[in-house]
Amino acid sequence: QVQVVESGGGLVQAGGSLRLSCAASRGIFSTYPTGWFRQAPGKERAFVAAVTWTGDSVVYADSVKGRFTIARDNDKNTVYLQMNFLNPDDTAVYYCAVSTKSRLGVRTTPTWYDVWGQGTQVTVSS
Repeated sequence: QVQVVESGGGLVQAGGSLRLSCAASRGIFSTYPTGWFRQAPGKERAFVAAVTWTGDSVVYADSVKGRFTIARDNDKNTVYLQMNFLNPDDTAVYYCAVSTKSRLGVRTTPTWYDVWGQGTQVTVSS
């Protein structure tokens, strides 16, 4: 059973950058599609970005295109989310999600992913 843990969250000023990491705390998830989601207070969990298990195809939410970059290092069993030009609307708990159901492609819907981390808080001050 794969388990993942996120790290790299914190407090940053608007315009700043953070890099989130998603690493396996148990098992290997380098052969599974992986995504990032976020949930702000009072809002539903929202898709941010996803990457195929090979790393050769990525998908982004419109709200983060051009600012965020998802990448994976399968040798290190880690997926990253580089976040640049952060603004207060990016404030949320960020979750890493892995789909062990299928290795094909990626999806933007949370229900496609069956392994979730505990989340890491990102707070952007204005």
